[in-house]
Amino acid sequence: MEIFRNTNFDFLGKKVPFIAVSILLLAAGFASLAIKGGPKYGIDFNGGTVTTVRFRDDPDEDRIRKALAAKIPGEISVQPVVGTNEVMISTELKSESELIQARRTMEDTLYATFAPGSTKPDFHAMGLDSLVDKLAGPLQKASISISTEDLRALAGRVLEYRNTPPRSGLIRSFDELKAVQGFTPAMATVMNQEFSLAPFVIRSFELVGPKIGQELRWQAIRATLLALAGMLVYIALRFEWIYGVAAVLAVFHDTLVTIGLFSIFDKEISLTVIAALLTLVGYSMNDTIVVFDRIRENLRLMRKEKFETLVNASINQTLSRTVLTSGLTFLTVVALWLFGGPVLNGFSFALVVGIIVGSYSSIFIASPILVFWYRWLEARKTAPAVALPPITKENNREAVRESGKGGMKKSPTKAAR
Repeated sequence: MEIFRNTNFDFLGKKVPFIAVSILLLAAGFASLAIKGGPKYGIDFNGGTVTTVRFRDDPDEDRIRKALAAKIPGEISVQPVVGTNEVMISTELKSESELIQARRTMEDTLYATFAPGSTKPDFHAMGLDSLVDKLAGPLQKASISISTEDLRALAGRVLEYRNTPPRSGLIRSFDELKAVQGFTPAMATVMNQEFSLAPFVIRSFELVGPKIGQELRWQAIRATLLALAGMLVYIALRFEWIYGVAAVLAVFHDTLVTIGLFSIFDKEISLTVIAALLTLVGYSMNDTIVVFDRIRENLRLMRKEKFETLVNASINQTLSRTVLTSGLTFLTVVALWLFGGPVLNGFSFALVVGIIVGSYSSIFIASPILVFWYRWLEARKTAPAVALPPITKENNREAVRESGKGGMKKSPTKAAR
């Protein structure tokens, strides 16, 4: 399938504006990184906690942030999860002792803020064993006869009902549990007496130590550099070394522009973003190799053409393939970026930027490097030799005079030689 046929766009003739845009983006990115002291790393690399909390109603992000900032040192980030009543709370804690106390401090602060005065155990925080232990005695006192095995099975069904959507861990009233098989109104009364229903539930809690974060950071850097080095070696063997240099410089350009834009838009770099950058490296490299392979084929078919004309024709011949693959992938990652929520936002943003930058770098960065190299080689081959002055009588006398100064006696003929 071809979208464009027999195109003859002068891509290399329009390379200067695109190279200028790249220089501006790189300069802006480097300036932002210098001002902010480097990239903004997520807790995957700095160490800290990420807690996902689901609220019964729309969460008050400012209230959450202020309450936690008063109890937990460092920066507190509260990000809403699009389309839900959930928020992701990130904290950057540097010491191991702070990390150990982080979850307890966060739970106590949330209960004090959104469920003050409650002394009963929170049903939303109950697991199977704790629920069975807390219910056995009160049910017996209420003269509700049920065996331990049946109570455990009933508790499992209750928790399953609580945790399945649309409840997803939250109920508004114990009367809702009457929909569970075997659950009676008398049991609802007992649970109402024994438990409370907080307006939130902690869905997940992730913790990364600072030492592990530093190790992950260096591992990510090594993975990216090793990927670039491996591709350089492969392309140098598959084509020529200059092709490998051009391709790696183009991909390195794509990576730097993407990291710079992350700094400009104040986005965190996490492990998912590193995965996106490695995906971008492979995707952009593949796009560049397609163009280079066509250039190599045309070197045999279009021997009489100038190299710049040959490269321009190769780009035009692969244009349909570039637009189809990049365009369809771009639509997919844009959908992820818009509707994927905060978890996938960094990953999808890196791919959105990378596909745009990678598509034009194959044309306007990698290809001009090849053209520049071949022009330099041709200039060396066609450079005129330095002309020697003709041998005359005056030259002979001057040669004799110079040889005499050096203390050596040579005939005019030998001097001329």
